[in-house]
Amino acid sequence: MTDEPTNLILARLNRIDEKFDSVLSGILELKQRVGSLETQVAQVHVDLAAMSNRIDRIDVRLDRIERRLELADA
Repeated sequence: MTDEPTNLILARLNRIDEKFDSVLSGILELKQRVGSLETQVAQVHVDLAAMSNRIDRIDVRLDRIERRLELADA
């Protein structure tokens, strides 16, 4: 009779351990996905900085063209 409660407890602990392993693997997957998102967001920031730089250069060129053609206000 003492083996039966021990087996029940052991079975319950095994199920808890399986669920814990499942939760742990889910957390690891989420960490990987968040890391991937962080990398992608960082790349978006780099791309935006490059576009901003390019727009600034175009703005300077446009100002020069407007002055040369006397289209600028002052």
